[in-house]
Amino acid sequence: MSYPRYPAYKDSGVEWLGQVPAHWEVTRLKNIASIRVSTVDKHVLDDELPVSVCHYVQVYYNRRITSTVKFVKGSAKRDEVAEFTLRRNDVVITKDSETPDDIAVATLVVEDIPNLVCGYHLAILRPHPEELDGRFLYYLQESRPLRAYYTVTARGVTRYGLPYDGIASSPMLLPPLAEQRAIAAFLDAETARIDALVAKQQALITTLQEKRRALISHVVTKGLDASAPMQDSGVLWLGAVPAHWEVMASRRVITDIEQGWSPQAEDRIAEAEEWAVIKLSAVSKGTFRPQEHKALPPNVEPDHRYEVRVGDLLLTRANTPELVGDVCVVKAVRDKLMLCDLVYRIAVDETVSYKPFVAYWLLSQPGRQQIIGDARGSSQSMVKVSQGHIRSWLVPVPPRREQLEIVDFLEQETTQIDTLIAKAQAFIALSREHRTALIAAAVTGQIDVRGRAAGAFASV
Repeated sequence: MSYPRYPAYKDSGVEWLGQVPAHWEVTRLKNIASIRVSTVDKHVLDDELPVSVCHYVQVYYNRRITSTVKFVKGSAKRDEVAEFTLRRNDVVITKDSETPDDIAVATLVVEDIPNLVCGYHLAILRPHPEELDGRFLYYLQESRPLRAYYTVTARGVTRYGLPYDGIASSPMLLPPLAEQRAIAAFLDAETARIDALVAKQQALITTLQEKRRALISHVVTKGLDASAPMQDSGVLWLGAVPAHWEVMASRRVITDIEQGWSPQAEDRIAEAEEWAVIKLSAVSKGTFRPQEHKALPPNVEPDHRYEVRVGDLLLTRANTPELVGDVCVVKAVRDKLMLCDLVYRIAVDETVSYKPFVAYWLLSQPGRQQIIGDARGSSQSMVKVSQGHIRSWLVPVPPRREQLEIVDFLEQETTQIDTLIAKAQAFIALSREHRTALIAAAVTGQIDVRGRAAGAFASV
């Protein structure tokens, strides 16, 4: 469905906004809302009032603030409670970030929640109710033009922040109040429908990923021949395996484990003639992603010993508990790409086992169980596995020819599943782009949605 444009337009006077509906006003945020930068920190002090605190993460990960969100218990001074207690229709934005393009993430407070105050690194935008609707202000904050404004307004080097004046002076488009509410109602309905479609695709991806893991787990522990005699592996968590298979410590399969090198690299994609170092994200659920790298500075001499080669079996030695020990066999790689020090390159005795089979085993549920059980770290946000751990893991070892047959079967089956996952991911990306474009078009007056019922995706 496409939407009409307004009958008449005028120059907004703001270069990056361009033409806007003729009857809309263009003003500054400070003229139609109060801006309050919170000073409520995470410390809980006995001489302060007990409160619930809406912190950065609650804003960053929730488009709406409701009583179902989990808040943190904290404390605040009496004047802070008076100044920073959140109200229905407040818009809260993140005012600090590690990158300028990830700043001013917005959420809308949709109900009055007793004793809830706004935490630091956040700013409250409270609309003047006779001029500005809170929902319309939220969608303005979410729109691509205004987010671009905040990106260029942010200040900093290693961390970025929005100055108060930058927020207060942000250009605002102001339709009549009734029209603001109509636009907000339209976007509420349309974005909710798009979000529901995205959620279904995300659920499908989860189901497909579980099916993929279950398929791999079954085949690398039971084989392809359902009639093959089975025997107890002697390992409680592994159970029965085909009687002609062996289960052995991986030290009998692995001939070498090599750790990479991480010189100071530049956070950018390398040019074709430049050397680069892979990032942890280059190894992802059985797939090697050579585009996930950082360029080596021209003044740093590369170490050719660590160049990644086709056929390498790679395993991440550090990451979050869910991702540590992720593994892949390299099928394609660009030239001049080096192994980083958080990734191991594992050599296998090819007379005993086959690298792709070992990789599939480590991707299976029982394989992952060993990895997670051995992962160590002082923080659950980053854990590690050692070379000693890797050499102690148990590996089922079918005859090599059977390993080849299992790998061929899994390559075909997982490729089909991965294709379905990729289609779902593409749908999600397209849906999110539609959502972003629709919001920007509606709140900047590029389409006229007054009186329009929620319908199919707009062509904007």
